[in-house]
Amino acid sequence: MAGTLYFDGNCGMCTRAVYFIQNLDRTGALRTAPLQGDGVAERLGVAPARILDAARWLDADGTVYESAEAMNAAVSAALGRRWPLQIYRLPGIRALQDAVYRYVAGHRYRFPGTTPHCESHPVAC
Repeated sequence: MAGTLYFDGNCGMCTRAVYFIQNLDRTGALRTAPLQGDGVAERLGVAPARILDAARWLDADGTVYESAEAMNAAVSAALGRRWPLQIYRLPGIRALQDAVYRYVAGHRYRFPGTTPHCESHPVAC
């Protein structure tokens, strides 16, 4: 499973989460990019007004996942194992992870993080 994880590049917590997942990468199949990049909304088929609503995963086959499912897809790609995505899809687990994701995403600028990606890589944003 290869693809690209798109994340809020202006968010320090989001950037820290992406760095964590990148450190797990054992396969080289994981790419990351800020949601603020040129043409990202069109590439993902998302309305520009909604682009920052959630992290998104663009799979190598063109499938787009969002929110907790996107994060699980990124971890699956990094580990080279499908089990994070399979666990997410178990009854009850999806609802729980989605609820946690919505809460964290809605409060993401309040959580500690690191220097946001777009501050340290302004050309990418």
